[in-house]
Amino acid sequence: MSGLQGLAQENIWFDKSRYDEAERCFYEGRNGVPQTSQSQNASKSEDQSELASRFKSLELDNKNLHKVVDDLRATLSKLESRMATLEKGQSPASKSVTVTKAAPVQKPKVEKHNGADDDDDIDLFGSDEEDEEAERIKAERVKEYSQRKAKKPALIAKSSILLDVKPWDDETDMSKLEGCVRSIQMDGLLWGASKLVPVGYGIKKLQINCVVEDDKVGTDILEEEITKYEDYVQSVDIAAFNKI
Repeated sequence: MSGLQGLAQENIWFDKSRYDEAERCFYEGRNGVPQTSQSQNASKSEDQSELASRFKSLELDNKNLHKVVDDLRATLSKLESRMATLEKGQSPASKSVTVTKAAPVQKPKVEKHNGADDDDDIDLFGSDEEDEEAERIKAERVKEYSQRKAKKPALIAKSSILLDVKPWDDETDMSKLEGCVRSIQMDGLLWGASKLVPVGYGIKKLQINCVVEDDKVGTDILEEEITKYEDYVQSVDIAAFNKI
């Protein structure tokens, strides 16, 4: 292998600028020259390397954006072709919209009459006949209502009365006393349930219920009829009175 071929394989010549810069910094340091320029050069090289890396990243982003734009264009072209196909497939009848005008509404013809005809159409005696017919119909309806009301049974007012019938003493036969009370019969009087209630000292009172028609039987008459049996009854009191 010749000397030129050996030098071709050496990488040192590609970095000659770096070695020259290092040599220059070495001699400046020996001669007492401040190293500010060296730090500046180092910072510049760092800035350049940073710019280079940023530039590469920007190039990569630009490539990605171009790819996205190309994809969007392809999608848009597909949509346009599809819309064109759909428009071609539609029939001409569907595209054209026929508007039919509504037929004009014909107004009813009003026949005009002269004054002589209007006078002939007026009925001067029709109002009296209509009033008589209305009165007749009204009278018939009132008569029918009165008949229905007469057939309807009238509401009878009734009351429920609870009586306390007290004997004279504990020796009074209460069964006979109740029999005397129930023997009272009047139109509009109906006897109900009864029971014996202790009062005291062995004495019991008869508590009996009855239903009366207010127009036919009063409480005064009822008390008067019961107290007629003075051999058994001492007094009569109204324990409860309720309208039905």
